[in-house]
This record gives sequence, structure tokens and C-alpha cells, in this order.
Amino acid sequence: MLLSEQAYQKIDQELTKFPGDRQQSAIMAALAVAQDEKGWVSADVITDIAAYLHVPPIAVQEVATFYNMFNTHPTGRFKITVCTNLPCALRDGVKAADYLKQKLGIGFHETTPDGLFTLMEGECMGACGDSPVMTMNNKHMCVRMSHEKIDAMIQELKQHGESA
Repeated sequence: MLLSEQAYQKIDQELTKFPGDRQQSAIMAALAVAQDEKGWVSADVITDIAAYLHVPPIAVQEVATFYNMFNTHPTGRFKITVCTNLPCALRDGVKAADYLKQKLGIGFHETTPDGLFTLMEGECMGACGDSPVMTMNNKHMCVRMSHEKIDAMIQELKQHGESA
């Protein structure tokens, strides 16, 4: 068992939402629990989840690699995903991404040397009218991200990252 007892308890809670013969329905929730605890889902974690849910490992692997919210490689402490889909791109999404690249000194799918930030390119986040839009660790949506707001966000995250 690679996860904590609390993680398996959370997965067990998710399993109660589905019929007993439908453990596969809890794969997404189990992956989310594992990623929250580990920061990413390694091949070993995928195999562990499969065993725990009594499903073939490929079933878990398919879900983990299909959805971009799951990290199948280590990421920085703060994963910033910028929407560059056409509506956001037309409303400064690409400019915001370029500014982040310059500010952090990394490109998409890269992590800063200090391990704090990973920058990702994302698809539509459903908030086109609030562009530029980005998500933080797949959980917190940031909207109307001007250079000033990006600067403030990075500074706050750096302070938070250094104090942990």
C-alpha cells in the first residue's frame, strides 16, 4: 500500500457512491486522492490503485493519461495551467502565458529549478469572458490575470512556498 490510511478511507467513501460491482467508476476520485497526497500519480501508484479497486492497471492508466488534471510526472509545488484556447488567446491568454514564461524563466511543461513552479498549457476552462484564465494546482481558478495580478500571485506563492 503506497498511500496513507486516510487516503484509502477517502477512496472507500468514494466507492460507496457506486454499485458494488462498479469499482471502476471510482478511478477518477481515487486518482485525485492519490495526487492530492503524493503530488502526482506514478506508475506504482496507478498499479496500487488498480489493485485496491480490483480493476486492471490499464483501466487506471487510461484515465490518468487521458485527463490533463492528473500529473503522471513530478511537478512543482505550484502547477500553473494557462488557458490558451482560441477565445482566451484572443483575450490576452497567450500574452499572459508569455509573461509567465519570462517571469519564471521556464516554458510549458517545465519546472523552475527551485521546484516551486510548473507551467502548463491548458484547454478551455469554461471562463472565456474572464480571460486570461489560469488554474493553480487544478483546484483554484484565477481570472482576468493582468501582469500586475500575475506578479502578486507569484510573489504570494513564493512566500508561501518558502515558509513551508
